[in-house]
Amino acid sequence: MHTDSSDAPRTSPATRRAVLAGAAAVGLSAAAAGTARAASGSGRTPTRESFGKLPDGTKVYRWTLENGGTRLRVLSYGGVVQSLEIPDRHGRYANVSLGFDNIDDYLKATTFFGALIGRYGNRIAGGRFTLDGRTYQLPLNDGANSLHGGTKGFDRRVWDVEPFTGSTGVGIVLRYISADGEMGYPGTLRVTVTYTLTPRGTWRIDYAATTDRATVVNLTNHTYFNLAGEGSGDVYGHELTLDASRYTPVDTTLIPTGELAAVARTPFDFRSGKPVGRDIRTGHPQLLRAQGFDHNWVLDKGVTAAPRHAATLSDPGSGRTLRIATTEPGVQFYSGNFLVGTLAGTSGRIYRQGDGLCLETQHFPDSPNRPSFPSTVLRPGETYRSTTEHSFHA
Repeated sequence: MHTDSSDAPRTSPATRRAVLAGAAAVGLSAAAAGTARAASGSGRTPTRESFGKLPDGTKVYRWTLENGGTRLRVLSYGGVVQSLEIPDRHGRYANVSLGFDNIDDYLKATTFFGALIGRYGNRIAGGRFTLDGRTYQLPLNDGANSLHGGTKGFDRRVWDVEPFTGSTGVGIVLRYISADGEMGYPGTLRVTVTYTLTPRGTWRIDYAATTDRATVVNLTNHTYFNLAGEGSGDVYGHELTLDASRYTPVDTTLIPTGELAAVARTPFDFRSGKPVGRDIRTGHPQLLRAQGFDHNWVLDKGVTAAPRHAATLSDPGSGRTLRIATTEPGVQFYSGNFLVGTLAGTSGRIYRQGDGLCLETQHFPDSPNRPSFPSTVLRPGETYRSTTEHSFHA
């Protein structure tokens, strides 16, 4: 997280201009169209379609973004990445994110597929923290802890969405106002999240927020990746690299103990890259507690003003590679441990343990109760800012 005293960014008039030349790509193959869009730097104008309604009648929309050979579909409900399509080494497209094809399944599931997470991503011990001498109690939705903002976090809110097209790419701006006291958090938080597909097909997320009272903020995205394609099986053969020499061990409720432990000579060492499944079934106590990997890695780079490399994920079979750069100091690597065969995804196939993994760029779990961790406090007059970039290669 980076804070400054400027106002939250607004969409400029230039970014709201429609692309007049978008129709020129009609009739091209998917690969050729992506190349043409990358060359022009404009991409196709974002499109919107209905994706059902909430029980109270609120309409949910799905936005489709295309640029540089990447196709991203996002819901106004929860800012959910409903699908993410990229080509393999032969130019064949596949959806590489887990999700559903209908709104009802998103309403029922507790997996956070593809969602924007807030007000606080990850766990807070006992759902409680003290700020400026006052203690705040949050809903408990993960045993004795609060997870991902509580029982109705940002993932279960309908966001205002505005499309844009400009020289930096195509995308949508999502806005939400979280009221003072919502889910127990202090302060009215005004949140802006921008999803951009660049001319090179990179998916960039820019987060910004302001508050009228001191609060804590930790925003992230919870996309589950399977670079072989959603519904194709487990990701244990994917190669993962994490630029982190330390991680935060957890107690039996998956709350950090406060230690920043070295990854050397442990299953948590991904510095040189290795298959996700190589050490996942070893008897390390931390793996037993989480039923796999569900930990925060302490990135060697720390908090940075601009995104720097944090992780690389690749699938040898398809040749697809994902590189993640971020301004954040940590990344939560979750290996899909709690997918237990009770959900069927967009392909109609059942999701089982390890069928997708998350790389959630973030500040550390339980930071409000850990003064030694990088601070997640946001005060009036400051602006929370965070950026993460996902670049795709084959």
